[in-house]
Amino acid sequence: MEYVYGRVDTYFDSMCFHLEEGKVKEAKKLLAVMMKEGVTPDVVTYNSLMDGHFLLNEVNKAMNIFYTLARRGVALDGHSYSIMINGLSKSKMVDEAVNLFKEMSCNNIIPNLMTYNALIDGFCKSGRISYAWELVLEMHDNGQPADIVTYSSIIYALCKNHHVDKAIALVKKIKDQGIQPSMFTYNILLDGLCKEGQLKNAQDVFRDLLIKGYSLDVRTYSIMINGLSREGLFDEAEALLSKMDDNGIIPNAITYETIILALFYKDENAKAEKLLREMRST
Repeated sequence: MEYVYGRVDTYFDSMCFHLEEGKVKEAKKLLAVMMKEGVTPDVVTYNSLMDGHFLLNEVNKAMNIFYTLARRGVALDGHSYSIMINGLSKSKMVDEAVNLFKEMSCNNIIPNLMTYNALIDGFCKSGRISYAWELVLEMHDNGQPADIVTYSSIIYALCKNHHVDKAIALVKKIKDQGIQPSMFTYNILLDGLCKEGQLKNAQDVFRDLLIKGYSLDVRTYSIMINGLSREGLFDEAEALLSKMDDNGIIPNAITYETIILALFYKDENAKAEKLLREMRST
């Protein structure tokens, strides 16, 4: 590959190509060449590198770039902070993410929707739902309305903490506000209902989604098959498995394993072995 030396955009495009392929080392080598040729990388270039490190779970390397730039007086932008807050939150380093969020305010950098959603998700995944709600209120006060990604994180936390009824109420509330739940949101709710033993409510939601023409995915069907299997309703679970094929949705290993393990647990060995053979043949 030939590079036109002296042009940041050409280097940047080449680095993005490497990063999209997960080749962070190659991207960093290109950065070294770039600097050797006297081309000064901009903050966008460094943002891409930080993002690449987080994608490979190289948290310390991303942090090292960020704090090195800060020490050198490089003007980090909102996207720099968003990448860090998102990466740290996903790495369960929520307190570190909070510190950076506060630093943004000190540096007069306004958080955007991505920044808020990243930190809210971090709070929700760590069980700090009250902090997540405080951020939602702050978003509202700052004229930054929450979206379905924001609320999906909170619905996940509510379901995980056995507050499924509150999750249902929240879904209804946001729909009344004109925010349409995504299939991702409904999958969270269905999973929560099934795990809390509210299979009938889950089936009602599932049927409603079918009637309204939602594009149900393999995750949706797997959740429902798991819920039916947990209740020992194997005929219904197998019927739903068959319906997946009819709708052109290919079951994955999780779909099969869910019902197979439940069948073995209930001593329905013949049925389990039949499905096991079917899984291996697909």
